[in-house]
Amino acid sequence: MTHAIPQCHARRSARAFASLGLCIAAGLSPAVAMAGPQESREEAESQEGDARQRDAKRMETVTVTGSLIPQVEVETAAPLITITADTLKARGFASVADALKQSSFASGSVQGSQTSASFTQGAETLSLFGMPPGFTKYLIDGRPMGNFPALYNGRDVFNNLSGIPMQLVDRIEILPGAQSSLYGSDAIAGVVNIILKKKVEAPSVDVRYGFYQAGGGASRRLSYSDGFNRGRFNLMGGVQYEKIDPIWGYDRPLTSTRYQHGTSPARASGDYMLASGTTGRYINVDRVDDSACSRVAGQYAGTTMLASHPTNGTYCGSLDSPGYRTLSNGKESAQAYTHATYDASDNVRFYGDLLYNYDETRFASGSGYTWWGTSSKWGYYYDPNLQDYVQMQRIFAPEDMGGYRSIMNKYTENAYMLALGAQGRLGATEWDYDLGFTHSDDQLTQRGFARWADAINDYFEQHVLGPDLGPDPRGRGYSTYAPDYAAFYEPMSVEDFRSFTGFTRSHSKTWDNLLRGQLTNASLFALPGGDAGLAAVVEGGNQGWDYTPDARLMNGGVWGTTAVQGAGHRSRYAGTLELRAPVLKQVTVDLSGRYDDYKVNGKQIDKATWNLGLEYRPFDTLLLRGKLGTAFKAPSLSDQFQGLSGAYSRVVDYYNCAVLGYRGANIDSCPARYGNVQYFSQQEGNPALKPIRAKAWSYGVVWSPLARMSVSLDYLHWNVRGEVQTQSADSLSNDEMLCRLGERDIHSPSCVAALSQITRGVGVADDGTIGAISRIYRPKVNVARRVTNALVADARYGVGLGAWGDLSLNASYSNMLKHRYQPYTGDPMIDLLRDPTWSTEFKTRTNASATWSAGRWASTLYVNRYGKSPNYLAQNNGYDYPGAGTLAPWIRYNASVSFQPVPSLQLALQVNNLFNTMPPKDGSYPGTSGAPYNSSNYDVYGRAYYLQATYRFGERKS
Repeated sequence: MTHAIPQCHARRSARAFASLGLCIAAGLSPAVAMAGPQESREEAESQEGDARQRDAKRMETVTVTGSLIPQVEVETAAPLITITADTLKARGFASVADALKQSSFASGSVQGSQTSASFTQGAETLSLFGMPPGFTKYLIDGRPMGNFPALYNGRDVFNNLSGIPMQLVDRIEILPGAQSSLYGSDAIAGVVNIILKKKVEAPSVDVRYGFYQAGGGASRRLSYSDGFNRGRFNLMGGVQYEKIDPIWGYDRPLTSTRYQHGTSPARASGDYMLASGTTGRYINVDRVDDSACSRVAGQYAGTTMLASHPTNGTYCGSLDSPGYRTLSNGKESAQAYTHATYDASDNVRFYGDLLYNYDETRFASGSGYTWWGTSSKWGYYYDPNLQDYVQMQRIFAPEDMGGYRSIMNKYTENAYMLALGAQGRLGATEWDYDLGFTHSDDQLTQRGFARWADAINDYFEQHVLGPDLGPDPRGRGYSTYAPDYAAFYEPMSVEDFRSFTGFTRSHSKTWDNLLRGQLTNASLFALPGGDAGLAAVVEGGNQGWDYTPDARLMNGGVWGTTAVQGAGHRSRYAGTLELRAPVLKQVTVDLSGRYDDYKVNGKQIDKATWNLGLEYRPFDTLLLRGKLGTAFKAPSLSDQFQGLSGAYSRVVDYYNCAVLGYRGANIDSCPARYGNVQYFSQQEGNPALKPIRAKAWSYGVVWSPLARMSVSLDYLHWNVRGEVQTQSADSLSNDEMLCRLGERDIHSPSCVAALSQITRGVGVADDGTIGAISRIYRPKVNVARRVTNALVADARYGVGLGAWGDLSLNASYSNMLKHRYQPYTGDPMIDLLRDPTWSTEFKTRTNASATWSAGRWASTLYVNRYGKSPNYLAQNNGYDYPGAGTLAPWIRYNASVSFQPVPSLQLALQVNNLFNTMPPKDGSYPGTSGAPYNSSNYDVYGRAYYLQATYRFGERKS
């Protein structure tokens, strides 16, 4: 990564300068210079000379992310990292998302394709400095990206990075820090601006094929770009198609079977299991059927066997069941992009951009999501032959369903972003304008595997449980059955499996309209250090979100699965001013302010933000810089309009634990049936939410002693308040206990709320306990707080080697110095860097590259170092727990070499993960684990090879 932005070259004419502006601007280009009215030759010659001087000065300026005003210096008051198209290719990045997730700033853990059954399986995002994905503003050519329709972790809208055509990217600019005074909501952690190509020198075809050494994940990519100009009209366009095979768990040794080297012996999955409600142990297989496991031994490719728990008993299961899920999605995608301009006159240029994305994602969640049990409908049932309360569990093997490929989920996304506008100069003034309209639309169809609730329960009732024999004789509210266990321990036909399974279809969409006008004067007035610049922006628009799940997911028609729902829209308006003032030759001040106003359901949500930047250059090679300001994130549409949605979670039933004498210091000894209760969590949006607000500052230094050498070091700080959080289930359960025990006024508002938001089963047991918690209602509230400090550094150096070519070195580093989080008001601040039960983010990230080029050859070696992270025992118990600790840093290398046999053809070989490095070994995982590594931090894909060829069809004739 480098700070330098690729420069474009053009003749010093008004129209040529306009082309230059379009080439270098981040979507909002400086407009063309304007011709004045007719005048005398002497006046014309004089003014032509002045115009040439102005044009020459303007040609030296660039527009970079973080300022609306073109300027000479690329380095400003805030650090800016640029990843060029050549860098993307040389470092072996497979996609834009891959490049961003490997940046040194992306220290936080995020869900991805390895997170089975996530709400956004087909989407990709990242976490800057460990902050939520929604805290980063994403732009395409300076315009805000539309939101992905599905919700990240079932809670919040976010931007999906997977639909951006890699071969059509010109560069990516990453600007850390609070930037809401220029870009509005979401720009708390930083801004990522993805700038697409605006020009191609000649028609070009690019072909790329890749495969993993360990198997799976083969990819094929084909792209084509071309352009032409006819007089005043210019058009550039490109298309890209890509197909990627999935990687299955059985493709990798670490995920193909239960963990063999953990804290306990590898233990088979509970594919056929009976559990006693009296003892809490398994009911041994031989109590019901001596030959049971032998009859199902052919399942999971012949690996199902009689298994045992060291203390609980025996059952039938396989060690190989973890392998039947996808670690990486199967994917087929296509993108199309066009950029067009028309010079109506020397004063006006019309432009239009269209980016379209089609993305089809396929994945399998695995055996953990393909099972049935009596717990959902009956809880326990009473077996008169065993004289016990029993729970039954049956996991479906690939032989039952005709292979897991037959039940893969499929998500299909259709999205586009359209921008139309005009730019130019206001008469003979120094004022440039840009007036544009942007519309984005994203639609998602999710086809998900489903077990039909009535059909699956009826099937097992008819084939296994038999008729209902009435209430249990002990009066505990359960039904009585005398099951045919021989039928339970039998393989199932594919036809039977398909009789109670199928697919749901859910639809969601987002849309966004934005009308934006900008006036810019880079030479508003003269100051001792140069010309002051001013930019003014006004914008208005509206946006909407609609998530309509399959009705069966919401009415209980699907066994063991639920969904989110909701819909809403709002309008918004904003105004921005930025003044860049070189008050002295060595000192430049940049001041910006913005006011945002949202109209939601007849209510107003508004926020003003500001930023003050200072640049001090005591001499040409040294820059001291600092920035101070505010930022905000408006409540998202899902935060405001998410309908009543559910998910399964766990909580401590403090009241029943207290009744049994477990409270305070001995709460951990409370029996599991109350100490770890599974409940149905319900949440919904809250239109009364306020904006999340942040204060931020940074300071740093940039030293450039040589033309091709630069070193920067920056310190960044954030203080974020009012983060949106669902109400705490733990706090509600504790409040309910205090109210029921009479330690708090049961008629107080907090008691009324807690008692109404917690739903329990009926009845009182002999020991005084009451019905278990079954449901908790948890609305969203503005309660959380976050404080973050980070250190970032960047270095680059280039040197000519004479006849041996040229060498370029780059390095980037980030260190999370502080990350504290307060979930709810009154809670202590949690140190996320030292409390692994809350966060597994990397404290440090480093990457570096060395690129050598000579004649027709070029080669790059890229290294990415992920710092330490907590092991499994630490994640679940904290660092004080025996065996808890940290894992060694993870270091991976990519290498590439390219060769041009002829000027029009470039061939490249890329090897990613050169040394086939797996995640750091974590022996603290138990033998029940099928993926003994943190999939939010690491992957087990291994070494990959990519062959790439780019052919250009000759230079374009003018």
